[in-house]
Amino acid sequence: WKVCKNNKEREGVPAKVLWYFPPIPRFKRMFQSIETSKNLTWHASERKRDGLIRHPADSASWKLVDEKWPDFGEKWPDFGNEPRNLRLALSSDGFNPHSTLSSKYSCWPVILVTYNLPPWLVMKRKHMMLTLLISGPKQPGNDIDIYLEPLIDDLKQLWEGVNGVYDAIKNETFTLKALLFWTINDFPAYGNLSGSIVKGYNACLICLDKTKPTRLVHGGKMAYTIHQRFLGRHHPYRKLKAAFDNRPEHAAAPVPLTGEEVLRRLEEEVPPWPYGKKNPPPAYKGAEDETRPCWKKKSIFFQLEYWKYLPVRHCLDVMHIEKNVCDSLIGTLLNIPGKTKDGLKTRLDLVELGIRCGLHPNLDGPKKKRLPLASWNLTLDEKRCMCGCFHGMKVPENYSSNISSLVSMEDLRLTGLKSHDCHALMQQLLPIAIRGVLEKPVRVAVIRLCMFFSEICSKTIDVSRLPKIQSDLVETLCELEKYMKVCKGYVRNKRFPEGCIAECYIAEEAVELLAELLLDDKTVGIPEVRNVDDVPTSGATVVSVFGLDYDQAHLCVLQNTDEFISYFTEHMECLKREFPKYKKNKKWLVDKQNQTFADWVKER
Repeated sequence: WKVCKNNKEREGVPAKVLWYFPPIPRFKRMFQSIETSKNLTWHASERKRDGLIRHPADSASWKLVDEKWPDFGEKWPDFGNEPRNLRLALSSDGFNPHSTLSSKYSCWPVILVTYNLPPWLVMKRKHMMLTLLISGPKQPGNDIDIYLEPLIDDLKQLWEGVNGVYDAIKNETFTLKALLFWTINDFPAYGNLSGSIVKGYNACLICLDKTKPTRLVHGGKMAYTIHQRFLGRHHPYRKLKAAFDNRPEHAAAPVPLTGEEVLRRLEEEVPPWPYGKKNPPPAYKGAEDETRPCWKKKSIFFQLEYWKYLPVRHCLDVMHIEKNVCDSLIGTLLNIPGKTKDGLKTRLDLVELGIRCGLHPNLDGPKKKRLPLASWNLTLDEKRCMCGCFHGMKVPENYSSNISSLVSMEDLRLTGLKSHDCHALMQQLLPIAIRGVLEKPVRVAVIRLCMFFSEICSKTIDVSRLPKIQSDLVETLCELEKYMKVCKGYVRNKRFPEGCIAECYIAEEAVELLAELLLDDKTVGIPEVRNVDDVPTSGATVVSVFGLDYDQAHLCVLQNTDEFISYFTEHMECLKREFPKYKKNKKWLVDKQNQTFADWVKER
C-alpha cells in the first residue's frame, strides 16, 4: 500500500495505479466506420510507389514482414497480402500533469499509432490511441515492463488473430492481425524500453562494448569523440592526428547487431535480476572493468515472437535530438552562461588530454582573457549581427513562434525556445543568421548539420541518398570536433491527475464515436483548416477594400487569369455588336468593358 510521510502504510490506498485502455475493441470500431476502414487500406490501394520513402510502407521493415510472413493474413488478388492487417508503433514519455506547479511529478502515457493510415492522418489526435497511463509521482524507470504486460498480452493475441471483426466497406467479417513495428521515444526512455545502457562507458547503441569513450576529469562527463572510424577506409581525416586526439584512427566501424544476436547475448550476459528500485544491478568499476554490462535487462518486447526478426526495433525521437542540438549550438555560439559547451572546465579538459594547445586557458591572466578565442567564438559585433538577424525576422502565421520576441538585444541571447522553434531554427533560419559571421570552415560545418536535419525531416526521402547523408553527417561531426500539452489540459483535480486524464479521454473517444456514426460531423481529433483566408506575415496589417478599389482589384485578377482570356474576347465582340458606332473607338470600348465585364461574366 501507499507509504505516507511518517513511513506508515495507508491500507486500501494503492502505491501505484495503472490505467489500461484495451486497444482490440477500438481496432474493431475503426473498421465499423466506412471512412476509417477505407483509410486503413490506403497503403495498399492509393500509395504512390516510385522508390522514395513517403510512408512506413516504403520502409525495409514493412517489406521484411511481407516477405518473411507471407501468410500474415489472407491473400487478396489485387493487393497481395491482407491490407487490413495493422502495423503499429508504440511511444511513451513522461510529463508533468501539473504544468509548473510541481517539478517532481511524472506521469507516463503509452500511445499506439496505426501506420496503415495515410501520412496526413497517422499523427492526428483521433488516431493516437492511449493504451496505458502509468501514475506518478515517480517514473517507472526500468520497471516499466511490469506495466506493459497487459498490452503485450493483447499484442500477442493480435499477432495470432482476432476473429469476427466486421468491415463496413466489404460488409463481411474477417480475422484481424496486428504487428508492432518499433517504439519511438527519447534517449532515456529508449533505455527503459529496450533495456540498453544509455549512459557511461557502453552508452553507444551501435558500438556497445566497443564504444571507447573518454572520461572528462573536469567536466565530469563522458566524451564520445572517435567519429573517424565511421568514415571510409581511406578517408584523409583518419590520418589527421593534431586536429583530433593526437592519434590516427585505423579501426573499422562496428557493425550493428541483429535482433537475434541481441537476444542471444541478452540470454548469455544479463542475469534475471528482480524488478524494483530496492534491487539495483551490481556496480562496476570504470573503464578497466571488463565485466561492465551493455544491457540492464531483457526487454519485455522479446516475448513477441516476431520482435527479434525486425531490423529496426527502437527509434529515437528526432524532436528531442534537434532541440538539444539547437540549444547547445546557439548557447555555444552566443556564449550564453549555463548553455555554452565552451567554458573553463572544457578548456581544462583539453589540457588534461594534451590536445589543442592553442585553446589552453591562461589562468594567470585577467578574467576576460583567460580563454583564448576559438574559431567558433563570436565577437560582440558578430553577436549583435546574428541576434539582429533573428530580431528582424518575420515568419508566416503558424510557422513558428514570433522569433523576434524570443531575442534579447540587451543580453544578446535567445530565450524561451520551444521544440518547434528549434525545428524551424535548425532547418531554415540558423543558416541565414550565421552566413555573415564565423569563419568559413565552422560556418560550413554548422550549415551541413542543419541540412542533415532538413533532409531526414523531409516528406520524401530518396533511399539511394541515405548512405551519402550518413557519410556527410560523420564528416560534419569530425569538422565540428575539429572546429505533452493535451493531456495536461484534461487535469481538473490536482490530487488525482491520472483519473482526470482517463475520464476525459474515454469521454472524448465516446463522443467522437457517436458523432461519427450518428451525426456525421467533424471529429475531435482531426481539426479543420484554421485559416481559410490568406493571412499576411506577422509584421503586416490586414486592410479591407470596398467600392471602386474592390472593383479594380477584382478586374485585375480576372485580367491576369488565363481561363478568362477567351471571355474577354467574347465580351469585346458583344460590345461592338451592341454599340456599332463605337466599334472603332478602342479607348471607349476598353473603359466600357472594364465597367461591365464582371457583371456580364457572372451572368454568362
